[in-house]
Amino acid sequence: QKISFQASNPGQFENDSDVLWQRGHVPETIAYHGHVGINTDAPDEALVVCGNAKVMGRVMHPSDSRAKQNIREVDTNEQLRRITQMRLVEYDYKPEFASVMGIKDT
Repeated sequence: QKISFQASNPGQFENDSDVLWQRGHVPETIAYHGHVGINTDAPDEALVVCGNAKVMGRVMHPSDSRAKQNIREVDTNEQLRRITQMRLVEYDYKPEFASVMGIKDT
């Protein structure tokens, strides 16, 4: 099977040595080694989506119970004692970060 991509700027993919998209190690996957931006031309993380995202399936996260084993109840009183030792803070976003991220209430 072939995987095809079409860019809005054809010159963007002229040099085959600069191709960052690759077939993944797992069947039916592709890999990109760099940052990917959707509705942004300046992604600063592996994937940046500026806008809404719709997921038509599951989102797996390391915190997902499906990725864990040996899950057990803990002593609630001990955990509450530990929480009272935590440092709690309030903060405001920096205006330049808030404007880039589309955050209205900083």
